[in-house]
Amino acid sequence: MSKPYPEEFRQDVVRVARNRGPGVTVEQVATDFGVHPMTLWKCMRRADIDDGAKPGTSSQESVELREARRRIKLLEQENEVLRRAAAYLSQAHLPGKGSTGS
Repeated sequence: MSKPYPEEFRQDVVRVARNRGPGVTVEQVATDFGVHPMTLWKCMRRADIDDGAKPGTSSQESVELREARRRIKLLEQENEVLRRAAAYLSQAHLPGKGSTGS
């Protein structure tokens, strides 16, 4: 259940799979909901991590990490621009550079 499925749908399918009766397989639940069994297994694993039942990076942490990396990249680019501007400006104000003398 990758991105095409709404979050609420994914939660419902996982809930049904977790609460399935004896003799009902995950594959049967997946078929009933029209999803691939491996997709349901992955979604259940993700839900276990998000619920803290299994170790791993939760969905929220993944989003935060992705945003932090994007922000770091932007700040590094801004820092490089400022570094180059400072170097350019310091060269422009050196004695004998850019001035014609008296």
